[in-house]
Amino acid sequence: MQEFFDGCLRTLQMITIADVIDILLVSVLIFYIYVFLRDRRAGKLVLGIVLLIALKIISELTGMYVMQFLLQNVFQVGLIIVAIIFQPELRSVLEKMGAQPIKGIRSIASQKRGDLARVVESVSEAAAGLSETKTGALIVIERETMLGDLVLTGTVIDAEPSSFLLRNIFYNKAPLHDGAVIIRGGRIHAAGCVLPISSNPDIVKDLGTRHRAAIGMSENSDAVVVVVSEETGKISLAVDGNLTRGYSGASLRRKLGYYLETDSDSRGGVGLIGKIRSKFAKKDGNEESTGESDERGEN
Repeated sequence: MQEFFDGCLRTLQMITIADVIDILLVSVLIFYIYVFLRDRRAGKLVLGIVLLIALKIISELTGMYVMQFLLQNVFQVGLIIVAIIFQPELRSVLEKMGAQPIKGIRSIASQKRGDLARVVESVSEAAAGLSETKTGALIVIERETMLGDLVLTGTVIDAEPSSFLLRNIFYNKAPLHDGAVIIRGGRIHAAGCVLPISSNPDIVKDLGTRHRAAIGMSENSDAVVVVVSEETGKISLAVDGNLTRGYSGASLRRKLGYYLETDSDSRGGVGLIGKIRSKFAKKDGNEESTGESDERGEN
């Protein structure tokens, strides 16, 4: 037993700063791999890879040369095949990995807390008003991932945030009401934008295009997306591919304040630490997974 403790002590004494950094980087990488596998179709792929590895080990132990030859060729091109199949998901993960550590260090950076507070107030008030009149709306609040390619699909407005302006944009006879509004740097940057539709096969089929676009936008960026249903008037929020529903104006204001760090209870950040916290945070709305719904044909 003494030799064991002596060996552990010698090992600890040999650890350098480089070793600590190495361990931290590997831990972060493992975390992102875990999130990727848990939230996407890749989880099913892993089971298949494990079965192939097990079959390869068995073939080597039993001397099945033909099987070894086939599996060896499969593994040689396997990484390329995986990269092709999961190109959209891998791109999304890499974009978020590039944005969130920087975000965690410099927090909101160029966006002033007061500007974001105005955005939260305007969006919450507008969503509550649109909910009362059952007017459909889709509002994207940009965070670290830039959405310039989506801005090009709409019309640049570059206006101060205002609940009246937002409600006017989504008035059902307005020319830009069918698209999404993108808020950047504390300002209403563009309207009438076309968002990517989520391809997640687990999303309930009854969700309409507006909600699918909100989920797709949150899957491909770190944006916070607010949705108002045209059918029911329900207010929903999409973040990191998860759709939560049943918000009021007040609860939406609190949740947006949490994600955008505009109130005193949201000091965890929206970077890596903030994302971990958000996974376990208590939801203000009635959260429903993207695979469940009690609505029919909701847009």
